[in-house]
Amino acid sequence: PGPGAPGGLFAWLRGRCLGRGAAVDPARDTFGAMTGLYGAIQPADSVSLSTRTHGAVFNLEYSPDGSVLTVACEQTEVLLFDPISSKHIKTLSEAHEDCVNNIRFLDNRLFATCSDDTTIALWDLRKLNTKVCTLHGHTSWVKNIEYDTNTRLLVTSGFDGNVIIWDTNRCTEDGCPHKKFFHTRFLMRMRLTPDCSKMLISTSSGYLLILHDLDLNKSLEVGSYPILRARRTTSSSDITSSGSSGPRAVGSPCHQNNSGPLSEKTLSRPSQREGGSPRNSLEVLTPEVPGERDRGNCITSLQLHPKGWATLLRCSSNTDDQEWTCVYEFQEGAPVRPVSPRCSLRLTHCIEEANVGRGYIKELCFSPDGRMISSPHGFGIRLLGFDAHCSELVDCLPREASPLREIRSLYSHKDVVLTTKFSPTHCQIASGCLSGRVSLYQPKF
Repeated sequence: PGPGAPGGLFAWLRGRCLGRGAAVDPARDTFGAMTGLYGAIQPADSVSLSTRTHGAVFNLEYSPDGSVLTVACEQTEVLLFDPISSKHIKTLSEAHEDCVNNIRFLDNRLFATCSDDTTIALWDLRKLNTKVCTLHGHTSWVKNIEYDTNTRLLVTSGFDGNVIIWDTNRCTEDGCPHKKFFHTRFLMRMRLTPDCSKMLISTSSGYLLILHDLDLNKSLEVGSYPILRARRTTSSSDITSSGSSGPRAVGSPCHQNNSGPLSEKTLSRPSQREGGSPRNSLEVLTPEVPGERDRGNCITSLQLHPKGWATLLRCSSNTDDQEWTCVYEFQEGAPVRPVSPRCSLRLTHCIEEANVGRGYIKELCFSPDGRMISSPHGFGIRLLGFDAHCSELVDCLPREASPLREIRSLYSHKDVVLTTKFSPTHCQIASGCLSGRVSLYQPKF
């Protein structure tokens, strides 16, 4: 409808801005140029960076200003590259005593690494010969690091099921004050939304936990938090009755298990959503996954839209014969009915992935503006969009779940790609594979 539609010009303008927040992003209408640049990327233009004997590449992370690319390696090492010149800067040869799983920048010079040796290490780019400090608190492999820039609290999660908060404001050479914030069984990945108002936790048993109105200063024990909603996204049944065949072990491996993340006694509490949500209200979902056929699934990778509009999941079936990339829109607001409240997530887009590299987790990501997804696909990566024009998610929300559109496929590896990342500042994409090679993709003029 145009300006002449019922309601007049102001109603039309309001409709155009609906869902985009308080202000319209001025870059949204000029993204055609960036789409053209990504479309010009060719496999032959990639720069292969050999990591020699450092083992598989488990994770990639750019510094916020895009000046440094860090590589988390299987064989205890962290590599640093200049992504602009494609030159190797530094190797942290004994960053940890076991696999390095994840890297997170706190600012342009400080970054944290976590490992299967159960520790987290803080590093300063200005003095890489030694760690700033080593953090001890987890009792099993540490897989994920998040950072709240408002409170300067570091948040980590591991296969011990614990989410731990670290006070970097009082960090010393001996470590940082820390406390256990949350615990759940079969924890896989943990993420904070960009505004740190929610925490999302995925599990190897196919459940997704969401803590709403997040307050990191309050520790949570099992049973002490209000249950907001507990249900499957595709039906009104309670999560305790949803079918799941139990997950399987996956590489960079998960733990095997036979039940859901929380006890049936805990989940049987009535919803406390009515009258407004208290802080740290817990929602437990079983996300709809296409082709699941009631066989259960494992949520191996979890990412958040950079504007907080959606969550991105990589799911593997328990029978290990299918993998899916799925996008779920956040639906805010009060429930429709207290007895059968709607979920806060809705499946909007999905695509089936190449079923190769079984047993290894593939980490995917959003582009900095959220218009594209880079996903490991066999021996390469796929660039995916919500439509063929790489439109904003809010501009092309379908009534029913629709396929993600493949914008481009890039293949330059000779082994299974495990991780991929967009540069936050340049038209560049990085990918890392099982045999330890890093590739950079960028337009060539």
